[in-house]
Amino acid sequence: MNETYKLFDDNLELFSAMLSDINEAKHFISLEIYRFGIDSIGEKFRFALINKAKEGLRVKVLIDAWGSGEDTSFYIPLQAAGVQLRIYRKLKIDRTYFIKNHCRNHRKLLIIDNKTAYIGSSNLTAYSLSWRELNLRIQEEGLVRILHHAFNDSYNSFDKYSLSPQSYKRPLYFNSWILFQDVPNPYRQKIKTQYEEMIDCSEKSITIESPYFLPGYKLRKKLCAAAQRGVRVIVIMPYHSDVHLVDIIRRKYLGELFEGGVNLQFYTTGNLHSKGFFIDDEIFSISSANFDYRSFRYQYEIALIGDEKQVSQKVKEHFEKTLTQCQDFNYEDWQKRSGVEKFVEKILLPIRYLL
Repeated sequence: MNETYKLFDDNLELFSAMLSDINEAKHFISLEIYRFGIDSIGEKFRFALINKAKEGLRVKVLIDAWGSGEDTSFYIPLQAAGVQLRIYRKLKIDRTYFIKNHCRNHRKLLIIDNKTAYIGSSNLTAYSLSWRELNLRIQEEGLVRILHHAFNDSYNSFDKYSLSPQSYKRPLYFNSWILFQDVPNPYRQKIKTQYEEMIDCSEKSITIESPYFLPGYKLRKKLCAAAQRGVRVIVIMPYHSDVHLVDIIRRKYLGELFEGGVNLQFYTTGNLHSKGFFIDDEIFSISSANFDYRSFRYQYEIALIGDEKQVSQKVKEHFEKTLTQCQDFNYEDWQKRSGVEKFVEKILLPIRYLL
């Protein structure tokens, strides 16, 4: 596989490529992942990482305690083989449960020998094997080094709780690429702010893919404003996501967006888990962040934004294929939803920050 940039939206193909690159590693492997499955896929990656550690390679793994589960016995063989494993913020049952425990490391990064990197939406689980995703394999050395720098920074500060106005990580640059890194912060949300600026600057089109689509008021207003000035705005979300509460709460906003001119599409072929953002068929974001309160406020996220023509074309083809497997939002049905449905949406609304 000698492409400088390769896009993956199929997890089976992605995992095969990642394992192949891991097996070819000569010097080091750095993996940061939200969910490392205790299942057949997790076992494949565990086996591959153990083998490389036994060969003498430096193998670092950072996983999230919420995403990967509290059963750490699965990871003992990794540590026994010499893998440097760190677990971000084990769950704590105390008065801060609903705040600190929702500050998760949601990033997905794999760096191999400063030559190859993967970034995107996929977790390493059998559970999500058939989901539609958006991931980028990179073999541009300068860009890979930027991603490795971001990994090391995250790995070295893996257990520091931070939720304050001072929480901030500066963007990293390589040529026309920008890497945005968010940390838990209710005030300075760099990825969301960048997306808002990109929406304001759009001239022809905006396309969004998100499995959990719960944008705040400001984002909803900007999407509608873009549509009303003639920009084609398309939002793609799964018809049924794997978090049913999100599907219920998002219903409340759909009519407002549709009335504002936003084209709402529901992916019907299984689950859509990709986190894609595309402006004017030119500028793209490949990210770990969902379009929701939790990603933009409470989680460690990462977004790679660029306009590399080779990647832009692949992203465009990805969205075009996704849309062939979608159905339109039915505004008439939305208007006819029952009083009980509206009541449930309303009482669930306050927990949108935690989903």
